[in-house]
Amino acid sequence: MTEPRLFRCAICAICAFGASCARPDRRRFLRLAAAGTAALVAGRALAREGVDVGPPSTLAKLVPAEQIEQAAQQQYLSLLRQTGERRSLAPADHPQRRRLRYIAERIVPFTAEWNPRARQWRWEVNLIGSNQINAFCMPGGKIAFFYGILERLQLSDDEVAMVMGHEMAHALREHAREQMGKGMATRGALEIGAAVLGLGTGGRLLADMGRQLLTLEFSRSDETEADLVGLELAARSGYDPRAGITLWQKMAEASQRAPVELLSTHPSGPTRISEIRANLPKVEGLYARAPKPDVKFGPPPRRAPAGAG
Repeated sequence: MTEPRLFRCAICAICAFGASCARPDRRRFLRLAAAGTAALVAGRALAREGVDVGPPSTLAKLVPAEQIEQAAQQQYLSLLRQTGERRSLAPADHPQRRRLRYIAERIVPFTAEWNPRARQWRWEVNLIGSNQINAFCMPGGKIAFFYGILERLQLSDDEVAMVMGHEMAHALREHAREQMGKGMATRGALEIGAAVLGLGTGGRLLADMGRQLLTLEFSRSDETEADLVGLELAARSGYDPRAGITLWQKMAEASQRAPVELLSTHPSGPTRISEIRANLPKVEGLYARAPKPDVKFGPPPRRAPAGAG
């Protein structure tokens, strides 16, 4: 309401001169006012399309991005080595691994808008042969999906994109870095602080940071950010954002039957679905204009329960 009031005040200021207000000056003012209004409208038209989650937390800056990304890289390689030794790392030609990589390749080009560092990340996605309903993306773009989330929830490609976008968003919004920064600020984590300043035993401290990355719990606001940023990433990549609703409905249903690993640090419920539903109009246009995937996959076949038959 302030803009119309300012406009009226400007007119009154000119008209206060009464008869001395020259007609050409009045026309000139009206032309300028019209031009200003047009510029304002144009500016709004050029405003960013999509979700709005505000600026990143300043607490993340307490931990250097390079250091946490290095720690994540080491932890990720260690995880792949361990799963490889147990023969639970899917080979490159596994259909579900190819599916995950195809979806990731569609999403990655849209990540740098949320974090310029993403242009430098060496994105990687792997599939781990575990029955867990879980997935994660570590700082620096290191992604892992557990077979259970694909098989037990029978996720469509659109729903996989929602999970992937959500986990990517945690890395892009640097939620792990933020949580470590909060730890330094509130608990006085002197040993981590020493490592950040180059005063500690670098290798051991990086390993400690890497282990923390797998156990950090994100706040509810972090989870909402990840939901909404992931919603937009998937929509821009040509995946139906309405799948965000069916995904979390499936999560909620699965959690009623048995504990869901992903939900141990990812709060769910009606509020989460309501937030997604409320933000769908902000990304529907992006999805409508986005090129759609030219390859469609599907969930893996359900395995027979143990002892069946």
